[in-house]
Amino acid sequence: MATEQARIHRDPPWMMRTYSGHSTARASNELYRKNLAKGQTGLSIAFDLPTQTGYDPDDPHSHGEVGKVGVPVAHLGHMSALLEGIPVDEMNTSMTINAPAAWMLGLYIANAENNGVRSDKLRGTTQNDIVKEYLSRGTYIFPPEPSRRLIVDMVAFCSEWMPLWNPMNVCSYHLQEAGATPVQEIAYALATAIDVLDATRASGQVPKERFAQVFASISFFVNAGIRFIEEMCKMRALVRMWDRIGSERYGVTDPKARRFRYGVQVNSLGLTEAQPENNVQRIVLEMLGVTLSKRARARSIQLPAWNEAMGLPRPWDQQWSLRKQQVLAYETDLLEYDDIFDGLHVIEGKVDELVDASQAELDDVLARGGAFAAIDELKGRLVRSHTARTRRIESGELPVVGVNTFVETEPSPLGGDGHIMKVDPAVEPVMIAEVRRWRTSRDNGAVKRSLDELRQAAESGANIMASTIDLAHCGGTTGEWAGALREVFGEYRAPTGVGAAVGAHPRTETLREVADRVRARPRPPRLLVAKPGLDGHSNGAEQIAVAARDTGMEVIYQGIRLTPAEIAAVARDEDADVVGLSILSGSHLEIVPEVMRQLSDAGVDAEVVIGGIIPDEDREELLACGVARVYTPKDFELGRIMADILDLVDT
Repeated sequence: MATEQARIHRDPPWMMRTYSGHSTARASNELYRKNLAKGQTGLSIAFDLPTQTGYDPDDPHSHGEVGKVGVPVAHLGHMSALLEGIPVDEMNTSMTINAPAAWMLGLYIANAENNGVRSDKLRGTTQNDIVKEYLSRGTYIFPPEPSRRLIVDMVAFCSEWMPLWNPMNVCSYHLQEAGATPVQEIAYALATAIDVLDATRASGQVPKERFAQVFASISFFVNAGIRFIEEMCKMRALVRMWDRIGSERYGVTDPKARRFRYGVQVNSLGLTEAQPENNVQRIVLEMLGVTLSKRARARSIQLPAWNEAMGLPRPWDQQWSLRKQQVLAYETDLLEYDDIFDGLHVIEGKVDELVDASQAELDDVLARGGAFAAIDELKGRLVRSHTARTRRIESGELPVVGVNTFVETEPSPLGGDGHIMKVDPAVEPVMIAEVRRWRTSRDNGAVKRSLDELRQAAESGANIMASTIDLAHCGGTTGEWAGALREVFGEYRAPTGVGAAVGAHPRTETLREVADRVRARPRPPRLLVAKPGLDGHSNGAEQIAVAARDTGMEVIYQGIRLTPAEIAAVARDEDADVVGLSILSGSHLEIVPEVMRQLSDAGVDAEVVIGGIIPDEDREELLACGVARVYTPKDFELGRIMADILDLVDT
């Protein structure tokens, strides 16, 4: 019997990753090596917000954000420390980086070259999907057209010099987090890929005979929610549609080159602060949606930790997520069978339904000029979809266990002090001093020459990768690279989508009651919704703005990345009654006191409320500095929040 079992064929498991990075390059390197020793088979690097938005640690925009939600990488020394002891010619590395993706790839190549590894030996992925940054996550820098050009430059460079590298990982993950339905997630992701492929073909940088390789190099990063049957059918629909696009639109004849290759992180939007132990089974069920169907199985998986709705997970929490994958891959019989869903009429019917609806949505986007041209429209659609979901949770129509149903609970043994990891605030001044030392120790003449060449390439339309790699070798920094391109391309402010969602969905009973109170007032309250710092996750702020406008309040919302001084100036000039701050990056203790100081200096006496991922132990400190209310993810009832805001105005 044992011999018979040994002969059973098993497919190899998917690549197992944990999305990680924090504090410093050296601290993150230690974490990576520990995770690899525990059986992780690929790296997935999380960069901090200054790095993602093109700032060095000592830039004023970086205050409070350094090392908080990822690792700061400002120069080649950081990249070398990050990967010390890790053989890059054997590793498959995923870098979650978008606006500065070309720069991070340049640093990765320069570090490999310094270690005697040629670029054609490197395997991995740069996310490099700027459309979803405009639509959902917010770490964009440049306007759409220059951003697409940078992606095309990377695609063309990799096709010639890095054939094993995926230069773009079309990321529908954050579209679902921003409210996308499965149909929208499929259509907008495919529209983004088509836009980039069309632009690459039109650029003339890739010979016709190499275009099939370019098509094959485009990978995807998707989201798997709790409706795991529907999510599995979504993956099968993507497989079918991507194969058709490759064959019919681009003439790719090799079926292997037309494979839909994707990685996944299961849904973080559905993780709850209330009864967080329920997140464990949510994560496991969502993992099934991307593993059960062999035909549509993920190539790589990274699972969130049970406590990510509350803060940064500890190494033990990440280990738990890795072990879930290992149990499924090595203990069960999942990998011993062909696709168990082939021929099932229920599954095939659902896939057909998704393909037809997604194709109609995709055709509509393409008719509007493609994903890059239709950003305003797509953003509005996502905010409307997210509003519908939020209202369904608040009304109880969409049950969430432990949140709006089965809320009775015993105290969780997983909580208590130390249940999340906090980055030491001392990291930021250390990193500031370090990057300043770096600048004094390099050949600044060589850096200036390289920056001039980068600007010239950007202005002339030449591929920017050669000058980017040269700048990395010369000792240039993230802020210098991005700053040079800001001078050429300018910066961008993405649409908020709020106006498109106002009045689009019925109010809940509580929102109707607040609307009645607002109408009875001599004038509506004025609410400033503001996102200070570099945190671009604006979904919650958008829903607050939509709910407030639906009650009749006057809302001022200008999008993400406002400085404390800008917030104070807007609050003063718009005569705001309440200032609502949204911070999800863990920088609230650094940023909120500065906002309060700026408001005081500007003579603003508005009440201040804050929402975000805020540990209980930080609440008292925020209240002590003058904040009137603190809301966290468990405060899902927007009607109650609106009532609170009205109470603050009336007192």
